[in-house]
Amino acid sequence: MYPTMPPLSPMPTPQLSAAAPAGSMPDKKQYGLQQQVALQNTLRPTMISYTPHQGYAADYGAQLPFMIPNGAMYGHTAHGIPFYHQNLRPGRRQDANDAGSALRSPLLDEFRANKARKWELRDIYGYIVEFSGDQHGSRFIQQKLETATSEEKQGVFDEIVPDNALQLIQDVFGNYVIQKLFEHGTQVQKTVLANAMEGHILPLSLQMYGCRVVQKAVEFVLPDQQASFVRELDPHVLKCVKDANGNHVIQKLIERVSHERLGFVNSFRGNVYDLSTHPYGCRVLQRCFEHLPEETTRPLMDELHKYMINLMQDQFGNYVVQFVLEQGKPQDRNQVITKLRGQMLNMARHKFASNVCEKALVTAGIEERRILIDEIIMPKTDGVSPIVSMMKDQFANYVLQRALTVAEPDQKEILIAKIRPQLVSMRRYSSAYSKHLISIERLLERTINASKASDKPADYPSLLHKPVN
Repeated sequence: MYPTMPPLSPMPTPQLSAAAPAGSMPDKKQYGLQQQVALQNTLRPTMISYTPHQGYAADYGAQLPFMIPNGAMYGHTAHGIPFYHQNLRPGRRQDANDAGSALRSPLLDEFRANKARKWELRDIYGYIVEFSGDQHGSRFIQQKLETATSEEKQGVFDEIVPDNALQLIQDVFGNYVIQKLFEHGTQVQKTVLANAMEGHILPLSLQMYGCRVVQKAVEFVLPDQQASFVRELDPHVLKCVKDANGNHVIQKLIERVSHERLGFVNSFRGNVYDLSTHPYGCRVLQRCFEHLPEETTRPLMDELHKYMINLMQDQFGNYVVQFVLEQGKPQDRNQVITKLRGQMLNMARHKFASNVCEKALVTAGIEERRILIDEIIMPKTDGVSPIVSMMKDQFANYVLQRALTVAEPDQKEILIAKIRPQLVSMRRYSSAYSKHLISIERLLERTINASKASDKPADYPSLLHKPVN
């Protein structure tokens, strides 16, 4: 698969000059210079010139001449997937002073320089892999594949699969070419390309560029190959869920693969709280609730309800709760709203739970919403109105604004009557009239004007200066 490298000679041992005889200062300086030169020659990388194969090229090393420091270009990842050294990828010119600089082929140099020429895929046959690893070459191949003939697609495919597929899948530019092959290739080509990935699905899913190709493959391969991908990831699904790249692959599988084949969802049981409070796990759980049938997600949802109050106040868990309010079953939404009753003021003043309060006001039924807003309107046992606290709070003020927006007309009258005098008082006695108070004031004016325009019977102006006890 890779070009045979010439044998490496061992690093030479520094041959330092014999000690200089005691004498004049110039002799000592010359001796020191000799020592430095000898040491630099030892530390300088040994550059081995590699002559490429002649004729049709099937891999990176065969497509252009380049200099390899100590012959070390290819290696293996920790997972055993072949990869090429990122700093020495053909098609990417390094700094001229870099001893490991890789040179582009003359054809790629001409392609980058000659914009006037009308290039076709056939013009770069034999250099497809190198062009795929180059920013401009990759874009060119992608564009051409969208309208290419069957013969042209096959020509590109033959140079990439199977020998160079894994390298390009992990490449910052090459991965886009592989994705285009999945989009525009024949079903046979897609199957062969996916076969080249099998056995490497886990490490590819955890790799920045490989995960994108795996997602694209899931969209276009046949169900049997989708199932094969699932089987490879099944023992490591929790690791993938919590990985910055792998979680996207799991989400795609949940969206695209038949639920009968997604046995790994059972691994989420007993881990719902842990996943809900994880930056990536919370996304995967939402995809489960969105795409999987009730019989699969019910155990997960029942487990979720046990931790609902804590999740409302969590940085990531609050998104899962909001999802239940917005897209969950009515009985699940009602359970969440029931948990909020008696907690509206405390939750509204919480950075994350305030988002849940807003969502609850929007998604609740009329009677449920009325109960939540009544909790905002009614004074506490000590006689202090929750509205005053909410107006001053950096988070609760948004909940109050949302309540003013969605309230029924009679509750809206009461809210306006309670809010307006407080705004006047705060403007008069507060040296810092905060931005959120200005927002409340503007919303109040818009609400009153909208009510006037719709010929509502309520006499809002008469309420503006008369607080309601």
